[in-house]
Amino acid sequence: MDTGGPYLNAALLCERVLVERDGVITAVRLIDRVTVMALSSGAPAPELLPPSSVSFHLLVIMRSGVFKGTAPIRLVIYSPSEKEIGQSSTDAFFEGDDRGVNLISPLQFQVAEDGLYWISVYCAEELKTRIPLRVIYQRVNQGSMSWPQGQ
Repeated sequence: MDTGGPYLNAALLCERVLVERDGVITAVRLIDRVTVMALSSGAPAPELLPPSSVSFHLLVIMRSGVFKGTAPIRLVIYSPSEKEIGQSSTDAFFEGDDRGVNLISPLQFQVAEDGLYWISVYCAEELKTRIPLRVIYQRVNQGSMSWPQGQ
């Protein structure tokens, strides 16, 4: 017997989200890591990740259960050093039972360090899940490779 809710059905990071005419949702290219590249020619690329922007879509699907009414959904983004670097919230209306909400949101934020970022998803101030995003910093020094001369 159901005594709670709202329930988390899915929480995904993806390249984009399609919503068909009949309401069916398709998450395209699921993401759990991004690579930030620093290209340089001449001087070496910076040792540490320069501030960069990452962007993708967030898909959060929640179902009501026995809960009926409006509840806030809040997202909090944490850096690898556990600093809060952003947050957003919206109110969602839950009709009860299998009804729910599909939150589809483009996300873009600044990263200033490589490592594991976390996006915490709260509903009615209860932590529902944490979504990981690994940011990888790759330095590429152009012109540092030498090719043998033809004979």
